[in-house]
Amino acid sequence: MPALGAHAVVLGAGMAGLLAARALVESYDKVTVVERDLPLAHGEARRGVPQGKHAHLLLARGKQLLEQMFPGITDELVAGGAVAFPVLEQFRSQVIGRDVRRGHVGEFVSMTRPFLESHVRQRMQVRGVTFLDGHDAVGLAATDGRVTGARVDDGHGERVLDADLVVDALGRGARNAAWLAELGYPAPPTDELHVDIGYSSRLLRTPHDALGPDKAMLIGPKPGLSRAMALFKVEGDSRWLLTLVGYADHPPTDDEGFMDFARTVVPDETFAMLKESEPLSEIRRFRFPTSRRRRYDKLRSFPEGLLVAGDAICSFNPIYGQGMSVAAMQAEALRRTLAGGDHDLARRYFRAVARLVAPVWRLAVQADLAIPEIQAPRPLSFRLTNAYVERLQRATSLDEAAASRFFRVTSLVDPPSRLFGPAMAWHALRTHK
Repeated sequence: MPALGAHAVVLGAGMAGLLAARALVESYDKVTVVERDLPLAHGEARRGVPQGKHAHLLLARGKQLLEQMFPGITDELVAGGAVAFPVLEQFRSQVIGRDVRRGHVGEFVSMTRPFLESHVRQRMQVRGVTFLDGHDAVGLAATDGRVTGARVDDGHGERVLDADLVVDALGRGARNAAWLAELGYPAPPTDELHVDIGYSSRLLRTPHDALGPDKAMLIGPKPGLSRAMALFKVEGDSRWLLTLVGYADHPPTDDEGFMDFARTVVPDETFAMLKESEPLSEIRRFRFPTSRRRRYDKLRSFPEGLLVAGDAICSFNPIYGQGMSVAAMQAEALRRTLAGGDHDLARRYFRAVARLVAPVWRLAVQADLAIPEIQAPRPLSFRLTNAYVERLQRATSLDEAAASRFFRVTSLVDPPSRLFGPAMAWHALRTHK
């Protein structure tokens, strides 16, 4: 990889920021990651990651990329208690109220978000990345329209970190649009879909293997019930993370209301196990009002010395578990772009990211618009596609090959276009209600 500069600064130490830093260490002499939160005790979620207390999966594609970036990290995570399991073989799932047939797709990894972040951060420290914790990113420094550093504040005063490149990975609440305006640049066009989804989650210790040989359960919304649930085995002795999900109708956070909500989604035998389980945490709530995609690729002008990554570009409805894996895909796109040098870096990077984000965004929006509670226009093209996808979902309950192909797409291993190939079309056409 070419050496492109002396110093790169990443704003935000979430997964997107950590993985962006991994891409940068190959092209910059020094990399600094700036994080507002201070390190917390083992296993605690940071304030800056409000979804960090809820169910997370590293999808098959995300696992592949993480292993490429950090060889051996899957074994390290599993040795520490994370749970790796073959998708569909040890993963009980339902789509539109139907049990998905077992098959083989690849491997998922289940663990709590703080556990994963701590292991990736340790790997980055070994690579010499500097972490500046307890510092808030308050703006950019620029000269003649080029970003030359980041302004940070540790609570005692502001200072400038000089940098050849700044990467904004501050999440969906990033202030990048205001910073661009200060430099005389327009904000990116934005695509949005109001989904109004709410989570409630609790860690549990079960008296036995909760799902027998299975390591996870995922039940999606179905006609007449826009509720969902995820139950994942995580690190620790017999520990499971239960997340309940509702569109508009959000799950409660009191014990009785939480269990009443669970009863409407969870199969009877699993619900009986939940009643016997020992709560290990309070019930935590998270609300996600709007999916948002910022189209930096459509800007005609953008300052040199600045890039954006992670949820600051695109934040999906978290029910699909795409966020961390897409962040890994963006980091890989950043690494490939840097390999081509720094000429026209922002344009080349944002176009590369747009190409990988666009099909995943369409996949998520298509699934969201199938939920009646989501108020949004549904053009004829959507209604036709949705009718086809519903037939594919029914096929996953009848045919192992259809289930495997469908989950290879939702696991981001294969592109969504594979759903419309001849093999899948045959499964859809032969499926009856």
